[in-house]
Amino acid sequence: MAAAQSSSGSDRFDPNFTNNVINAIGPATSPRNREVLGSLIRHIHDFAREVELTVDEWMTGVRFMNAVGQISDSKRNEGQRISDVVGLESLVDEIAHKLLSDSDAIPTSSTILGPFWSPNAPFRSLGASIIQDPHSGQVALMHGRVTDLSTGVGIPGAVVDIWQASSNGKYDFQDPDNQTDNNLRGKFRADENGEYWFYCLKPTAYSLPTDGPAGTLLRLLDRHPMRPAHIHLMISHPDYRPVTTQIFPSDDPYLTTDSVFAVKDDLVVDFKPREGDENASLDLEYNVILPQRAADQSSHAARL
Repeated sequence: MAAAQSSSGSDRFDPNFTNNVINAIGPATSPRNREVLGSLIRHIHDFAREVELTVDEWMTGVRFMNAVGQISDSKRNEGQRISDVVGLESLVDEIAHKLLSDSDAIPTSSTILGPFWSPNAPFRSLGASIIQDPHSGQVALMHGRVTDLSTGVGIPGAVVDIWQASSNGKYDFQDPDNQTDNNLRGKFRADENGEYWFYCLKPTAYSLPTDGPAGTLLRLLDRHPMRPAHIHLMISHPDYRPVTTQIFPSDDPYLTTDSVFAVKDDLVVDFKPREGDENASLDLEYNVILPQRAADQSSHAARL
């Protein structure tokens, strides 16, 4: 079919056009930039030829990209949200994870960072609560151990960085009328056994913002905007490869239709009733396994 032919074998369109554009890349361009941008140009051109993109459709795409930039600011990253909606961030995460852990031993699974991480989350004492403001959710004691992938030994001093939406489905900087800065955020340093514990909320499912280009795209695709309830985690230590991940309650109705495709089977967890704790009605155990940086680097180098 002529419309599906690519630049290399089509008589319908100029067979040299794409190569001319790619060959215009200058000699000072780095090899990696040449590879990535050259491939991007080739795929975009092949896509346009395959679907025989019209001028009106192209201009709609240009306006869409402009709208992504126009609605974005220091508190709203619409470009990252678009990447999430089309599954690109989850795919990039999968590629990175496969490159770095292709062995019989399995570290804690990673998933997307998302747009709501903050570098300003405060360190809190073990056993403290990240809940600063009123809510209508259920409080849980979350606890676990951070261990070495190879030895199973605890990692003292590992940092557990947590952030989550409140029971109204909003993060602190989305909701300044109801939440103070760093509500439901915190960093905790594991003890001498690699153990950590703190109080948080059982998370609540929420909708992606639909008042911008991401919402337009979801409606065009006839998809819902809901994210399953989740807790964000970033676990790190200077001697280990860090992991950024999310964990999801097993009873959430959106696990199989996450609007950003971030759910993995081993990241689904069970909240259990907690007895004898006046501060929490639920209990969540979540253990984390990290590979050492040295092993990580040598394994990657061996495949290059």
